[in-house]
Amino acid sequence: MKKDWIIIFFLTVITGCSTLQLTPVDFSWPLEAVLKVDEQGFVKEDRYSIKMNVQNLFNEEFGLGANAANRSIRIIRNSVGTYFITSEGFKNVYLFNQEPGVMSLTKKIPVSEIGLKNPFFNQRDSHIELVDGNLKLNLSNEGIIGDKK
Repeated sequence: MKKDWIIIFFLTVITGCSTLQLTPVDFSWPLEAVLKVDEQGFVKEDRYSIKMNVQNLFNEEFGLGANAANRSIRIIRNSVGTYFITSEGFKNVYLFNQEPGVMSLTKKIPVSEIGLKNPFFNQRDSHIELVDGNLKLNLSNEGIIGDKK
């Protein structure tokens, strides 16, 4: 009898310590969001329930004190939950992952030596496509897939 209680105790501890996971999960957004930066440096997207201050992103791209107000950012999320962000004039695409209360930069992908003119993102099955005029790049969490076109 005592042996049975020991076994039940250990089974309870083992199953009680396992983390509940829901898989598979597709975190992708079907369309990019184009978000206007307000006077305080914030963008907000009600459809995907996201609000964040992007002033530091503009400071990173253009230097300290860059004016982000009334500019727009392009943002899309891939199937594993990484956010891809860029804007007109940016030379890079920034990849962020979500943590409690913060977006952490995971990768900065150089995409243009002169700055993007009219960029937009497309969601693809295996990657995010960045298009800017004749420039078409396939992006993943690791960077650019294949050659620049």
